[in-house]
Amino acid sequence: MAHERESTRERTATGATAASRAPRARLDQPRPPRRRILPEWDPEAFGRLSERIARFLGTGRFIVWMTVVIIVWVLWNIFAPGDLKFDEYPFIFLTLMLSLQASYAAPLILLAQNRQDDRDRVNLEQDRKQNERSIADTEYLTREIAALRIGLGEVATRDWMRSELQDLTKELEERHNGHRHNSHHEHGVFPADRSRGRDVDDR
Repeated sequence: MAHERESTRERTATGATAASRAPRARLDQPRPPRRRILPEWDPEAFGRLSERIARFLGTGRFIVWMTVVIIVWVLWNIFAPGDLKFDEYPFIFLTLMLSLQASYAAPLILLAQNRQDDRDRVNLEQDRKQNERSIADTEYLTREIAALRIGLGEVATRDWMRSELQDLTKELEERHNGHRHNSHHEHGVFPADRSRGRDVDDR
């Protein structure tokens, strides 16, 4: 009985300890998404939109339209009937609208400039790598051309063969002319000797 009581106590203590432990997060399942107070947006889409707005703000069309709106605004609030005026002199609402426009335009322009700087940085890096590859290719081709020139220096070229053939031709002609001269000399001497020998025999 005492042994059964001890085993029961151990089981109870083990169950209490397991229940008191916090449940572990399972690593084979993704975490649940966190709740965010601020709305989510696509940074790339927002950046493209800011670039479009910045491009439009930097055009003459925007200046013309803004000038027309301001002139119409001022004329309407001066010459319109009193009940239809919504921003009388000194045009405080117009000033607030222009300030709001400037406060939004400046960050949008800065964001567009930052994106353009990032693109320029990437383009410069790509150009630098392309230049490095071009320099490496040029050095390789230069070494290959130098090796070909060294190899061709030991090969008989057409001009060298032509000069050698001309020298051989001249040498053969000189030998032929010398042999002909010697043969003429022999024909000029030995026939007289032969005629003398014949005369001696006749005698």
